[in-house]
Amino acid sequence: MYKTTGFISFFLRRLTGLALVAYLFLHILVIGSATGGPATFNSVLNFVQTPLFKLMEIALLAAVVYHAVDGIRLLIVHYLNVPSREKSLFYAIFTVAVILTVAGGVPILLFMLEG
Repeated sequence: MYKTTGFISFFLRRLTGLALVAYLFLHILVIGSATGGPATFNSVLNFVQTPLFKLMEIALLAAVVYHAVDGIRLLIVHYLNVPSREKSLFYAIFTVAVILTVAGGVPILLFMLEG
């Protein structure tokens, strides 16, 4: 149905944007738990150190990286006026996003497996 790189890029950009907004609210909740005292804050910090949250950190990294490099792609397409290269630029930035996510995600996984 919608298999063009333009639609995929649009969908992923919106999805990662929503994920970043959700992370912002979660981050505010974690920091806000400090007002409940040291015991509350420590229990929240222990909860966010679970393997599930470490995997969610990798997903957050993927969202940040993709959103950033796709924004750069959009700037290139718009300001350098190269719409004919839009498809190849999408594949290039997607590859870069995957490489950067793996490079950043492996240390998180290794740290998780050590603990």
